[in-house]
Amino acid sequence: MLYQFYEIGHAAVAPLRHAVGASRDMLRSPANPFASTLPARAAAAYCEMFLNATKRYGKPEFGIESVEVDGVAVPIVEEIVERRPFCDMIHFKRDHPHAVARKDPPVLIVAPMSGHFATLLRGTVAAMLKNHDVYITDWIDARDVPLSEGRFGLDEYVDTLIDLLSALHERHGERAAAMGVCQPGIPLLAATALMAEDKDPARPSAIVLMGSPIDTRISPTEPNQLATTRPISWFRDNVIVTVPWPHAGFLRRVYPGFLQLSGFMAMNLDRHMDAHLKQYNNLVKGDGDSAAAHRKFYDEYLAVMDLTAEFYLETVERVFQKHELARGQFAVHGRIVKPAAIRDVGLMTIEGGKDDITGMGQTEAAQTLCSKLPSSHRMHHIQPEVGHYGVFNGSRWRSEIQPRIAEFLLSQR
Repeated sequence: MLYQFYEIGHAAVAPLRHAVGASRDMLRSPANPFASTLPARAAAAYCEMFLNATKRYGKPEFGIESVEVDGVAVPIVEEIVERRPFCDMIHFKRDHPHAVARKDPPVLIVAPMSGHFATLLRGTVAAMLKNHDVYITDWIDARDVPLSEGRFGLDEYVDTLIDLLSALHERHGERAAAMGVCQPGIPLLAATALMAEDKDPARPSAIVLMGSPIDTRISPTEPNQLATTRPISWFRDNVIVTVPWPHAGFLRRVYPGFLQLSGFMAMNLDRHMDAHLKQYNNLVKGDGDSAAAHRKFYDEYLAVMDLTAEFYLETVERVFQKHELARGQFAVHGRIVKPAAIRDVGLMTIEGGKDDITGMGQTEAAQTLCSKLPSSHRMHHIQPEVGHYGVFNGSRWRSEIQPRIAEFLLSQR
């Protein structure tokens, strides 16, 4: 009933939201002679904060209109080139003869299925577009996938990646590279190992694993430890709920986005409270730039999606509790994954020196698992002074990490 209560709560507060919104508009109206006074600004700011706190945040847009390639402004056209029940593959088409003439290699960015939408990697995509023909996995909110489409667990995740890599090979006539950002490192490494063992012509030319929990026994962080403090039955009984009508995924069992968000917020509650207090003060002062920056961040941060129950529970149990891949026990549809089968696929692992989500050494463990890979196909990079998100976003990502990735992928083409 938890999901139903959540939906009822949203519906119940809707009339109040309309009233508060009208009050805010009235307080800020140029026709209001008191609009510039401190009491009016304070009341309008309070209304704004209430509206933001009770808003239902939808899926954000990527909004990448153009990128600069060799000093040329290149328009970007976003197009869905593959559709699957649980995932679309988006192509960021560089719509300019200069970019087309470069014949840059294709790369599939595998976005994490960990609560937030793929748009969280907007900065990742924008930086990669300078040197690559970029695609991304755009995972579908599980509450929008009909129950008739079946289950989606780790095995199906691996199947999807193999399917998309095959589609890219057919589309480009060459092996695409792939980047796994955080959680996808496990299924991407598994998919690559299976394709390598099968000598699949569509196996990736190289894979880049960024802040990925390949072996969480190494330098365990607080999130890693939380996953091991309770049996899997506790997670099944306490965080898994049923999608209510009228959502398309009616009766599907999910780990809902609103519960994930409460966990995200609780991890850094003081920081979020300070940020919202500053936002209130900025609204009162009329600091539009700071208020807009805060709003932009939280419009993304508070937009969350439901995960299928099987995917979430299997990830907790198989990745964080049993460490199956690291122990050589990870199987896909009963077939054991053998990373040692990877012999001609480039492997780059990237870690942040201050990552408090994926501990130091957890991603590098992939290098040990791929024991038959020659040194010419390997690279490990530690980026000092960046946390988890700094590995794939921000100034250090753009100036130091992305150029290394581009150089490595080119060497493996």
